Amino acid sequence: MQETYPSYDRPAPHTHVRPAPRLKRFLLLFPIVLPLSIALPAHADDTPAAPVTAASTPEVPPPPTLDTIVTALRNRFHIAYADARTIARAVQTESDRYGLAPALLLAIIAVESGFDRHAVSVAGARGLMQVLPTAHRDLVAHVKDLSDPATNVRIGAAIFRGYLDDADGDVETALVRYNGGTKRYAQRVALRVQQFDAQLRRSNGAASDDELRTAANP
Repeated sequence: MQETYPSYDRPAPHTHVRPAPRLKRFLLLFPIVLPLSIALPAHADDTPAAPVTAASTPEVPPPPTLDTIVTALRNRFHIAYADARTIARAVQTESDRYGLAPALLLAIIAVESGFDRHAVSVAGARGLMQVLPTAHRDLVAHVKDLSDPATNVRIGAAIFRGYLDDADGDVETALVRYNGGTKRYAQRVALRVQQFDAQLRRSNGAASDDELRTAANP
């Protein structure tokens, strides 16, 4: 049975934003949206690509454990253990529910709120993923506390998943729409994805030297 997602208010139709080639290739290098997309090399042209076989498909690393995410949050953002564990569990749950890589959800939270669950923007967006109640009335109609990590990440992930589906899997377009901003926002999230991915893989012993250097530099 096809999984259904909660409904969300849609803004007026907008022009489809094509990702810059470098950013698009970068985003495809990571298991941002499941299943994993395969990136084309930088010199790719119109020549038909060779069929992807089991031997040529890169191995997808296992999803990070709860403790791995907790450690990453405590080391990079100095979050108290109990709060880090609550956020990590919310990210794991919604990553599984909506087929979004934990590193992507963590990156969005880092850019949106810096992991401050009580954050409120001048526009009234609230919580970890800066959910804007006036733009998503159907999702927040019965929500009492958007500062609750589990609730906020669930709603934020649902909104982003909806935007991603609308954009036919175009991560940059979905990010720009989520924030109501520019490509620069998508680039900031992409950088955070790279950092989180390297840090989480380092904990699993799967990161390269270059990735470890990236993870060490916020």
